[in-house]
Amino acid sequence: MNAEISIGVIGGSGLYSLFDEAETRVIETPFGVATATIGELAGRRVAFLTRHGSDHSVAPHLINYRANIWALASLGVKAIISSSAVGGVSPDYPPGTLVLTDQFIDRTYGRADTFFDQGSVQHLSAADPFCPALRAIAAGVLDDSVVRTGTVVVIQGPRFSTRAESLWFRAAGAHTVNMTMYPEVALAAELNIGTVNLSYVTDADAGVDASEKTGDEVSHELVLQRLVEAQPRIVAAIEAIVRALPQDYEPRQLIPAAEVAAVLSRAS
Repeated sequence: MNAEISIGVIGGSGLYSLFDEAETRVIETPFGVATATIGELAGRRVAFLTRHGSDHSVAPHLINYRANIWALASLGVKAIISSSAVGGVSPDYPPGTLVLTDQFIDRTYGRADTFFDQGSVQHLSAADPFCPALRAIAAGVLDDSVVRTGTVVVIQGPRFSTRAESLWFRAAGAHTVNMTMYPEVALAAELNIGTVNLSYVTDADAGVDASEKTGDEVSHELVLQRLVEAQPRIVAAIEAIVRALPQDYEPRQLIPAAEVAAVLSRAS
């Protein structure tokens, strides 16, 4: 374990590098190999990992979430700051909005979503899946243009939503839609790692009004184009949170420490 690397950043679509100079580490985990880069950000040593790979070659449902989270935990990471591209299914969350997500609705299936699948059953308390302390820190350093709360519905992907699904998600109380926040957030919580998420709304999904038949329909090209434009803002927000994170930050202990240690002691 490397306790000096207490902060991890997970980059979503459009964020594939974070440092000018970095050390690359290939980490063997019990769930496969994960690759992280280690560098300095805001005066802190940070481990950076990109969900989809540096060339965006890994589909959302094929991401090895357990390997990624286990790898960060093995480095000593206690806090994860993640970025995500999301669609807005509520008119209150238009394209260009930056959101501090606080709740999720899981609509995925077939994903390996727990570390406790061998000899120990642990029931994670997930009422507040993102760390309240980290969210408070982020809210305190980000400007007023950032929306402080938001519920994301996580879909399987890689396809985008139909218009009917977008309306359904909105009716269910979701503000945004994404393909990758589950099981990432829950897995981090299982290893007692706190998470805070910055979601950038790139599009209006399939349209929040069933009468919208043309216009700003989501496409992969549109998402990447808008993420390129927004990247300086997203990176600046991540850097601000890293700078504000106390050296003595301790995440919630949602799972007994001995059970977490047992998972991290598994052979690769």
